[in-house]
Amino acid sequence: MADTMRQQVRIPVPHQRQATREGAPPLISYVLPVYNEVAGIRRFHEELVETTASRPEFDYEFIYVNDGSADGSLDALRDLAKNDPRVRVVDFARNFGHQIAITAGLDHAQGDAVIVMDTDLQDPPRVSLELIDTWLSGAEIVSARRRTRRDTPFKRATAHTYYRVLRRCAEVDIPVDTGDFRLLDRRAAEELRGFRERSRFIRGMVASMGFEQREVLFDRDDRMAGETKYPMRKMMRLAADGVTSFSTVPLKLITRIGFITLGLAMLGIIYAVTLRLFFPSITVSGWTMLMVAMLFLGGLQMLSLGVIGSYVGRIYHEVQQRPLYIVRNVISHDED
Repeated sequence: MADTMRQQVRIPVPHQRQATREGAPPLISYVLPVYNEVAGIRRFHEELVETTASRPEFDYEFIYVNDGSADGSLDALRDLAKNDPRVRVVDFARNFGHQIAITAGLDHAQGDAVIVMDTDLQDPPRVSLELIDTWLSGAEIVSARRRTRRDTPFKRATAHTYYRVLRRCAEVDIPVDTGDFRLLDRRAAEELRGFRERSRFIRGMVASMGFEQREVLFDRDDRMAGETKYPMRKMMRLAADGVTSFSTVPLKLITRIGFITLGLAMLGIIYAVTLRLFFPSITVSGWTMLMVAMLFLGGLQMLSLGVIGSYVGRIYHEVQQRPLYIVRNVISHDED
């Protein structure tokens, strides 16, 4: 069925492709995390519906995950579900975070392909059709890579630097300038559901899975309404999760700094002994040098303990085996 549909839309048929639901068009699932987006959620849904209407050869489901919104977003999502039978709303009991919301959406998605995107229209719905076309041509994972982005110079510079530093440090090849806007084939989505760690960095998880991965370039738009849900504090936390989830470089760096510090200490000892044996007449108070050395070593030890503590903290959270999220309700069109 899928190969026949590809021929109808004039897209080459790949040698292998997972079979879709028997006797039905391919189902495309949209996973859409929402957190305090009441000002723009209806506009987003209108654009998404208009975009998907241009490709009637597919069936669609729109899975909105309400991540503990406190601004009326849930009421707006209820209205969407009431008026559109393709909409399902997964309502969290509290705010669990963007990455967890994506995870819940993937857990509830049933499509032959799953598209993850934000609802602030910075990820244009029209680009999702390009992801679908690339999937139909044989790709199993299609990432939307930002060609340009309309952010502050500071955010552009820090994001540019972070992605490249992470790529050098990580033990997997994480694409640069790529967020969570992507398409996953059903097989890839099923594998991703098996990743249940709590400190989640989904773009790294996807990169680590392998499969046939391709990219689609796009120009990221301005936020339509509201304010960013990733302030500096959350950005730093996500960055730390990315580094500690896919790299042991910080731990290796502690060892290297330790050897460097040991070398400097040995030089200092040799210097002090040499002065004592061969130049006893030289008076050196040493107080300033002693304080600098003590503060330097103390700061280095605290930094090292902090890095080690972050890894130990991750282990602590994992062994607790608590659920990743708690769903208060799943709202659909036929709800009473």
